[in-house]
Parts: sequence; C-alpha cells; structure tokens
Amino acid sequence: MPSLVARRLLYSLLVLWLVSTLVFVFLHASPAPVERVIGGPRATAETLEQIRRNLGLDRPVPVQYAEFLARLLRGDLGSSYVYDAPVARLIADRLPTTLWLVFGAGVLWLAGGVALGTLGAVRARGLGDRAATVFVLAAMSAPAFVMALVMLHLFSTVPAGWGVGFFEAGPPLREHFLQRMTLPWISLALLLLAAYARLTRASLLEVLEADYVRTARAKGLRERRVVVRHGLRAAMAPVLTQSGIDLGMLLGSTIVTEKVFGLQGVGQLVHQSIAAGDTPVVIGVTLTVTAFVIAANLVVDVGYSFLDPRVRFA
Repeated sequence: MPSLVARRLLYSLLVLWLVSTLVFVFLHASPAPVERVIGGPRATAETLEQIRRNLGLDRPVPVQYAEFLARLLRGDLGSSYVYDAPVARLIADRLPTTLWLVFGAGVLWLAGGVALGTLGAVRARGLGDRAATVFVLAAMSAPAFVMALVMLHLFSTVPAGWGVGFFEAGPPLREHFLQRMTLPWISLALLLLAAYARLTRASLLEVLEADYVRTARAKGLRERRVVVRHGLRAAMAPVLTQSGIDLGMLLGSTIVTEKVFGLQGVGQLVHQSIAAGDTPVVIGVTLTVTAFVIAANLVVDVGYSFLDPRVRFA
C-alpha cells in the first residue's frame, strides 16, 4: 500500500507540472493582450507599456515561466490583475461555496444512482426497473442548466428562500444554508444520478451472473446478502472510478448552476476572470481544480484496494 500511494503521488506531481506548464503557455499566447483588457480601448501606448512593466510582462517568456514555477513551489499563486489581491485569497473566499455545492450534489447522485441501479439490476425488466429506466432517460435528456432554470421557476414562489439567494463562503451551519443549497444540489445531481444509475445497473447485472455469486446462492445465503456483500461490492469498482473523475471535474464546471442560483463560487470567479483577461486567477483556479481531480483519483486508487485486495499487492 505505501508503494502504491508513493507512485501515485509522483505521477500526481508530474501531472500538476504538465498542466501548469500548458496553461501558462496557452494563456500567454492569447491573441488578446492583457494590458489592452486592463487599460481599455482608449489607453495610450505609454499607458499600455506602463501596465506591461507593472505586471512584469515586458520580460522574456522563459524568465516569466521560471518566476511562475518558483512562486508555485512556495505556494504562491500570484496576484490578480483586476482585483489587486492574492489569487490564493480570492480562491479561498469562493472555494467553500463550490465545495459544498459539489459535495451535496455528489452525495445525492451517488446514493440515488446506486440505489436506482441496484433496484433495476435486482428486479431486471420488472415494473421498478422500467420506471427507473424512464426516469434515467428523462434526466439524462435535460442539461443541468435547463434543470436549474425549471426548478428555479417552479420553486420561485416558495417562502424562506429555498434555492434562491446569495450564499457567502463561511461556516456551513449558517442560517438558511439548506434552503439556499437544496435546489442547486438537486439540479446539479439529477443528470449524474441518471448516469450512475445506468452504470450501477449494468455493472451489477454482469456481476450477478458470475460463478461465485451462483455459488453463494447455492449455499443458501439470503438474496440481500448475496447482492450487497458479493455483488454490489464488486460492481462498485467502475462507479468509484467515475465518481473520482466527476467530483474533481465538477469543481471547475459549475458555472451555469452558480450563475442561475446566484452562488458566488469558483465557477463564477473563473468566468469573470476569463472575461477580464485576469491570467493569474485563471491559472490559479485551473491548478486548484487539477489538484482536486488528482486528489479524488488518488482516493479512488486507495479505495480500489479495499474493494479488490489484489490491487493492494499489485
């Protein structure tokens, strides 16, 4: 197990370096000059040159890249061009909102998807399976932003601010937290819940046809124990893999949900920063999301060792 974790950590550092390098190159090769975005269309040549000197953009690109890597090694993401504040502080202020949004939606889609998928596999081609299939197809056909707008319209007249309002980053148990986050959680979770229901059903149906499951049934074990202990445990491997990817990627793809429900999270921050040409913030958010994706996949790799002991000694 320690060697497995050590290898994954080395790979993670390599991936983080590659992502940071690619983002640095792509953003600095952008056709829209940062000084023009900051100075405005009427800025003079002298003003634009002064902005470039202040931001350090007049130095050679290799020098800027070396300084960029040196700051990363110190844990410094630089300062925002637009907000004139440390990027790490800007992200820290917005990150709790997005983390709670993704965490709540993740709990809903994992629990609901596994439950629906298990029901469909155990009662294949039954009434419950057909009803679950209809729900899955309907949910997968509606994009997240459509679901968010529909739910916001349906519940806009409900008192106490359910799903409507501005949630500031801070302690999770503040007043009206559940009321403001319930609808964003549901709208973000429905699409992935449907996908996880299909994935769980297909994986569990395959596992239930295995020889060791037939042996367990032949020994007289109760069907619930066969399904949960022998079937579902093995069927969760692909579900765990996909959940690690989705939980990490959703941190950087919640822009629409945050916009519809007025949540000031990381998605809103990166959207505003791209529009303003705020390169350090875009790089900082990208690296933060990459770190969470890597961490989620590391947890998945370790979780495999508990689902399948053979991985522990591979």
